[in-house]
Formats: sequence, structure tokens, C-alpha cells
Amino acid sequence: MLATPKRVISLVPSWTETLLAAGIILVGRTRFCIHPQKTVADIPVVGGTKDWNWDKLLATKPDLILLDREENARFMGEQTDIPCHVTHVTSLEDMAATFADLASLLANDKLQQMAERCHTLLSLQKKPWQPETPLPALMEWGRQPVRPPEKILYLIWRKPWMAVSRECFIGDSLSRLGVEITHFDERYPVIDLDAFDPETTLLLCASEPYPFHAKKQLLAELPFAHAFVDGEWLSWYGIRSLEFLERELGR
Repeated sequence: MLATPKRVISLVPSWTETLLAAGIILVGRTRFCIHPQKTVADIPVVGGTKDWNWDKLLATKPDLILLDREENARFMGEQTDIPCHVTHVTSLEDMAATFADLASLLANDKLQQMAERCHTLLSLQKKPWQPETPLPALMEWGRQPVRPPEKILYLIWRKPWMAVSRECFIGDSLSRLGVEITHFDERYPVIDLDAFDPETTLLLCASEPYPFHAKKQLLAELPFAHAFVDGEWLSWYGIRSLEFLERELGR
């Protein structure tokens, strides 16, 4: 039987926050692992999500590196002999299963409890969202729609404009909260906003990875109804999204 890892590096910001909430001691993190602020300040930074400082990483003497298929560069798990655990979360079901996998890997009861909490949410579903009801993860409205939108675009980038398809964790979470974002053949497509009707399209402008909330004037110049939403609540699978979904689905 393999020994339980004791010197873990997390290169996934949302899993860093989750493992710390479960009482796991981490020996390394990325510069994007910012929650919880006071705790992560004492954890050595070994790089970013797409690159790492090999010398700094080795200096922590890790016995496990936690990666994610979409968050991290593929080479990061291929160029090291240090054991790696790679996650891939595209739905609430995936998140529940990953909680359980990490609980087993790290022999941690709190992670198992998170898995069980996640399972209780799987049967919950909110009614379709309407403009007169609260919008999940809303930070503030830029321009409210006057009628139910026919298309909802969840924007994550500008120059080029990029959106998220419903076949991903963000889309699955929003769907459970009654918000159906537009389907695309790709998970994170480059889009042409001119191809959408401003009269029937709502833009959800995420706070990350692109800081749309800091570009309010830019969005105000567009003819679309738009809202600024908290990207961490919707995309940080782990304890943050679990607690967010518990609050929203419990209402």
C-alpha cells in the first residue's frame, strides 16, 4: 500500500483553497492561488498554472503534485518523475467524484464530507431564470434586459471575444441554477459579437480570467444587455463553488 502524500504542491488555485479548507498542509502553490489570503501567504510560490520554476519546486521536496487537465499545461505532468494527480472537472458530478478521489488519495475525512455534500446537490434544480428574479453570481447589472433573452453568452475574454459553452463546469453550474448559456461546438470558442442580436442576447461578463468588471465603460458602449458576474463562484470547482451552489440551490 502506497504511503499517504504528506508534502503536496497544488498548481490549481481552486484545489489549493479546497485542500487548505480540508486541513491539508501544502508545501507549494502557484502565484494565482490567492485564497485564503492569509494562509497562502506562507506557502512558497513555485510558478504559475502554465509554467513552474523547477528549482523552487524541487526545493519543497514534494511527494505529490496536484494538476488539472484544463488549468495546467500538459507538459507539467509529463516532465517529472514526482507523482502527479490530474483532475478534470466539467460538471457537478465530476466535482463530487474528484472530492472522493482526493479524499481517498490524501486520507482526508473533510474531503469525503465535501463529496457527500456535493452528492446532495445533484438532484436539485432551479426553475428557468427570468429577468425579474435574482441572477446567480451577480455582482452588478450594466444594463438589464427588458424581456427574457433568447441567448445568454458567458464571456471570459476580450481581444478576441471568447465565451464558454454549456458543456463545461460553468455551464453545468448555471444550468442547475436555471440559466442556460448558449451551446457551442467548442468549450471555449472565439466568437463574433456582431453575429448576435442585441435585442435578444444577454452577456454575462465574468470577473475572471478577464477583468470585465474593470471595463464597465467598454461594455456600456455595446448595445447588449449585460451583467457582471463573479467568475470565482462559477468556475472555481471545489469548496468555493460547493458553498456557492449550496447557498443558491438551498433558497
